[in-house]
Amino acid sequence: MAQGILVVVNQEGGRLRRVAYEMLSLAQSLVPGAVTALTFGEGAEAVRDNLGRYGADRVVLLTESPYHRYSSDGFAQAVKHVVETIDPEALFFPATAWGRDLAPRVAGLIGAGLASDCTEVFRREDGRLGAVRPIYAGKAYARVAIDSSRQMFSLRPNIQPVRESGRAAEVVAINPGLDSGTFQAVVTEVQQSQGEKQELTEADIIVSGGRGIKAPENFKVLEDLADALGAALGSSRPVADEGWVPHSYHIGQTGKVVSPTVYVAVGISGAIQHLAGISGSKYIVAINSDPDAPIFKAANYGIVGDLFQVVPALAEAVREVKKDA
Repeated sequence: MAQGILVVVNQEGGRLRRVAYEMLSLAQSLVPGAVTALTFGEGAEAVRDNLGRYGADRVVLLTESPYHRYSSDGFAQAVKHVVETIDPEALFFPATAWGRDLAPRVAGLIGAGLASDCTEVFRREDGRLGAVRPIYAGKAYARVAIDSSRQMFSLRPNIQPVRESGRAAEVVAINPGLDSGTFQAVVTEVQQSQGEKQELTEADIIVSGGRGIKAPENFKVLEDLADALGAALGSSRPVADEGWVPHSYHIGQTGKVVSPTVYVAVGISGAIQHLAGISGSKYIVAINSDPDAPIFKAANYGIVGDLFQVVPALAEAVREVKKDA
């Protein structure tokens, strides 16, 4: 009988993102003592202790050379083999670009239902797992159930609490035995965008700009505030489409979905597509000269005024507070 949860984790150079710890902590709360973590590539050995510290009872490390570069074909087949070996009741993936690419492929291979971008996973009265996920561009949340015998969930980053369990994870040796022909499409190089200091989906504070900035050179105003706050920099889609900032800055329904503690929207009107990407924010601060801008309906705090006066004053106030702290 299937039992336990397999948490599929992405590590890069021996480093894990916060969402990995969130998934492990949640899994351990749902199935104490029955959590297996799976990760790939060079550096996997370096994260073994952290996987155990945050909830993994067992770890599967696929460190052979085929797993040094991401391949959706090869990684999906490897996950399938691990599932067939340990027989978990459910699988967790991160709702990141990596997880969104891999999870559906795995679901198709193992015949499992997939609930994506979940903000909550819980134990139902019948003993199976259920989830909460946003619908209608983040305007509402639905409680969903998966009918297939095996269940899969991808979890939105920066939503779940992280708990240290302090355990040492047992290494489970599993060799999928895949040949090179399985790895049809392989990532050969990853380049980080210039000026991209933090990954938006992992950031705790985000300062984001829209058309109200008026010109690409005016983004220096936002960069100054972001530096003062220690924040990541983002944008609305029109700004990215105009080429004012790289497309990696784009936040919204067709861009990155973020869940920071504080989201500062500067010169952003608040189109529904943008709001869909920031609905997981704990606090939204809107700065706009138009008092009727839709963003104010979603904001916890709003400032009506000229951003070119408000933002520099806010940055200076933040620096003063930090100086006195």
